[in-house]
Amino acid sequence: MATKGAYFLCRCGLSASKPFCDGSHARAGFDGAETAGHEPYADVAQEIDGPVTVLTDAEVLCAFARFCDRDGQVWNTVARADTDSAQAGFAAQVGQCPSGRLIAWDRGSGKALEPDLPPSILLVEDPQQGVSGPIWVRGGITVIGADGVAYEVRNRLTLCRCGASSNKPFCDGAHASIGFKDE
Repeated sequence: MATKGAYFLCRCGLSASKPFCDGSHARAGFDGAETAGHEPYADVAQEIDGPVTVLTDAEVLCAFARFCDRDGQVWNTVARADTDSAQAGFAAQVGQCPSGRLIAWDRGSGKALEPDLPPSILLVEDPQQGVSGPIWVRGGITVIGADGVAYEVRNRLTLCRCGASSNKPFCDGAHASIGFKDE
């Protein structure tokens, strides 16, 4: 069901109505100060060149989802994405990165090889690590900071839902190190 409007999502990990905020942060004295910069992705990403594909990597956005390791570390496979089928497999693996840390680009056209994602908000769970991961924001949904300034609109990004990220409001994988469970 498609809906429009503004939603307030829990960022402290304490709400009884997760993923939505119920005000628990105020009672707990949660410091939700946003520390993430507003720099565009292109300004913080590094490029890794392959023969027909380019990989950009904004490491600061890593949410520790580990899809980048599925077919071998994606930073190594960019060099082997030299056929149509290899490029498609490479782009699919990169497109599974929920945070959008990684983006595959076609060298010839300069276009991003992004998955077509509907505007949606999902919760990432990590059964392998036994933890609850970030809030996955897909399809170009605008995220507005506490200061009222919108962050760059992107196809994929992850928001912290455990309260421990050092890159708030974005996830930095801290949920794994603190053992966060959304129960």
